[in-house]
Amino acid sequence: MLSDVTTPQDLDDRFREALAGLAAAPRRRDPAEPVHDDAPLTGAQLLDLFDAQVTSRQLDLAGRWLRSFGEGFYTIGSAGHEGNAAVAAALRPGDPALLHYRSGAFYCLRAAQAAGEVAFPVPEEEAAAPASGADSTPPGAEPTPSEPGAMMPGAMVPAVGTPELGAPPPGAQGAPSDAGTTSPGAEPEAVAEAGAGAQAASGAAGGPAAGRDHPAAGEDAAVGQDAAVGQDAAVGQDAYAGEDAAVREDAYAGAARDVLRGMVASAWEPIAGGRHKVFGRADLAIVPTTSTIASHLPRAVGAGLALERLRRRDPAGRRAGADPLGDVGQPPRSPWPPDAVVVCSFGDASVNHASATAAFNTAGWYDQTGLRIPVLFVCEDNGLGISVRSPKGWVEATLRSKPGIRYFSADGTDPVQTYAAAVEAAGWVRRHRRPAVLHLSTVRLMGHAGADAETAYRSAGEIAADLDRDPVLATARLLVAAGVATTDELLARYDERGWQVRRIAEEVLGEPKLASAAEVVAELAPRRPARVARAVADAAVRAGGPGAAVRADTFGGRLPEAAGPLTLAQSINAALADGMLDHPGMVVFGEDVAARGGVYGVTKGLRDRYGAARVFDTLLDETSILGLGLGAGLAGLLPVPEIQYLAYLHNAEDQLRGEAATMRFFSSGAFRNPMVVRVPGLAYQEGFGGHFHNDNSLAVLRDVPGLVVAVPARPDDAAAMVRTCLASAAVDGSVCVLVEPIALYHTRDLYAEGDGEWLADYAEPGAWAAGHAPVGRARVYGVGSAEDVTIVTFGNGVPMSLRAAATLADEGVGSRVVDLRWLAPLPVADLVREASVTGRVLVVDETRRSGGVGEGVLAALVDGGYVGAARRVAAIDSFVPLGPATRAVLVTEDAITQGARTLLAR
Repeated sequence: MLSDVTTPQDLDDRFREALAGLAAAPRRRDPAEPVHDDAPLTGAQLLDLFDAQVTSRQLDLAGRWLRSFGEGFYTIGSAGHEGNAAVAAALRPGDPALLHYRSGAFYCLRAAQAAGEVAFPVPEEEAAAPASGADSTPPGAEPTPSEPGAMMPGAMVPAVGTPELGAPPPGAQGAPSDAGTTSPGAEPEAVAEAGAGAQAASGAAGGPAAGRDHPAAGEDAAVGQDAAVGQDAAVGQDAYAGEDAAVREDAYAGAARDVLRGMVASAWEPIAGGRHKVFGRADLAIVPTTSTIASHLPRAVGAGLALERLRRRDPAGRRAGADPLGDVGQPPRSPWPPDAVVVCSFGDASVNHASATAAFNTAGWYDQTGLRIPVLFVCEDNGLGISVRSPKGWVEATLRSKPGIRYFSADGTDPVQTYAAAVEAAGWVRRHRRPAVLHLSTVRLMGHAGADAETAYRSAGEIAADLDRDPVLATARLLVAAGVATTDELLARYDERGWQVRRIAEEVLGEPKLASAAEVVAELAPRRPARVARAVADAAVRAGGPGAAVRADTFGGRLPEAAGPLTLAQSINAALADGMLDHPGMVVFGEDVAARGGVYGVTKGLRDRYGAARVFDTLLDETSILGLGLGAGLAGLLPVPEIQYLAYLHNAEDQLRGEAATMRFFSSGAFRNPMVVRVPGLAYQEGFGGHFHNDNSLAVLRDVPGLVVAVPARPDDAAAMVRTCLASAAVDGSVCVLVEPIALYHTRDLYAEGDGEWLADYAEPGAWAAGHAPVGRARVYGVGSAEDVTIVTFGNGVPMSLRAAATLADEGVGSRVVDLRWLAPLPVADLVREASVTGRVLVVDETRRSGGVGEGVLAALVDGGYVGAARRVAAIDSFVPLGPATRAVLVTEDAITQGARTLLAR
């Protein structure tokens, strides 16, 4: 069979030889009986585990075969970790799972479990769910997660089963589909956004139903959306009506096709659509993770905390799919069963990573405070991090020492032990709603990946000892010894699955791959500005109409629009308060944001208005704060975390780069984590600070694909931009970072002391739509004739540039001051238009010359066809010092006026 693709250890041949040498049991055992006295597994259940393990093993062998002739792009396998099938069996199909990359057997068993093809019991609540196509869902409601094709956390569409013989999934490229055509009433922007990438948006890049979202009740499907709303397909089955059931693949074969498509980067792969090889499927509640180095652990903790809070707020356990917009006056809906637990797996080397430490610490910290987080951490310990050994006893000692986290352990190569321990651990977490860790001792077979020569760092004896603990062979031994199956029967199952996997591998080779940039980025960060604008307008209608009385009561009768001119901080505070009223799923959290109301008072009074469940303080750890936000967004909430200072964000950047921004990209839009991160930052705090309180480094944010970066300067812009960010997160699942200039928080004057020119009235709801600040649109000020020079700036640079423009106006020079407002995406069209009016551009950039915003602005002007003169004024490449020395490194008004004069003198 596939033995020619194994490593020098020849895993396939060794399994065959060991299997042939097993002694037959004295009698056959009824598969319905336990495999031995007091065993928690029956023979039938153990056969299910064996099938999942064998499928995973054959996938590893197929991956090496594909790589041998350059058609496979991923060879990190699960060999030696197949015991995690027993962990999947101990959980429920609706338990959200964030898996590491050696989880092939878990994935296969979960697929079969969800399809009802295994002997493991399904919880009554899930078994009672209506069958696919049953007309029991109320009009306008989404299917529950226990239904085939149901929406899971953040899931955009029902998943569609895998067709037989390599046929394209319904809606995929080459298959009959309504996707890619414009339905009557579709928004023009949807057509424009599809553009050259229409094929990708219509499903070619996303595989089975990937990358699509169903419109809300009553809406027409826009381009890139599946018109066949409600045509759910059973998990592991093909959706082609009338096809003979006898030729359909079982769930294991369907799971194998999923994985093989990932290995060959097929555009029909059901979760990442060829963008990466991950384990994930919305209908299986498996959330894709792109790393095993623990970066997904903080998200798991956040999901657990959100899940429990939603359960307590919604004791009836309504499960109609994640809905970040929520229903006005109603609690947000949980996408998972009310008693679900979050499972998160990782390797032993990952326990040393800062992200893991943060996650364990946060889970324990909250447990100590009495808050419940139902998370089951699963550490699969093979003793190696590629070639670096974990010291003997280190992992156990580390995991046992975590306060507030219950410790369980088992031999992960023994299916009975693993299942028993997993059942106990999962049951404990489910009952107590508290975190636990399951430590499984495993082995790693066939090296770290295909190119790994283990013999360079492991002895032959060590490798042989691991081979003796092969979990697939261990399961086979138990089946034969118990009399459940003979060696010939098991070998036949092994070979049959192997040939099936090989056949599927050959079939997926011919499937299309992503072929254009448009296809690759189709689900990176879709923008639907018309829908975002409509969401803002709808919020205004609610606030000024049906919700007016509630709003007045929430503000204690003192509405912000009647309070007179407000500062930047006050405007943000009022906009957050309005946002929480309109989005019942919105939660605000971070260091000092609740009781104190934030270091600068920006969140003052929010906890009093909305309660400690929606506005709460966190521990001092930025990685955990963002992780809580990622999990909350995944669970259906609309999180608004605060990072206390911009300099502190750098401790946790990977939670934005590697986790938040990649979720849609690596799930073809099937999952999302909407979030608005508030970050007080930038420099110019007089009499306070130094580097950590005056950080002016934004390059890392602008470098993250798909991230929205907003910097409001004026109070009226700030409120509008908060509303836009919230709407964009709710509508498009955007991850937005709102960088709030600390030095402008309480600024009142612009030109002279007492002029109040930097204050602004808070817009009443009827003016929200007219004052909407779309993502990627600038604000322009004309000073004097406004015909001589264009000054492009943002943040603290706006009031400085306006004062400089006033000085220039006294000299007869007219200026156009362009406030970028959005640093990602940049308002390129506005930039080029305003620059072309004068033919002279001065970029005022308060960030550093190297890697600063100004570089991007100048590049955008050149790319946009601007041919006039340009000059830049920026902070020098230095950290911000303490006291008066800041003036030596930051941009000043004198530098701006002198830069403009130099530009005009050319």
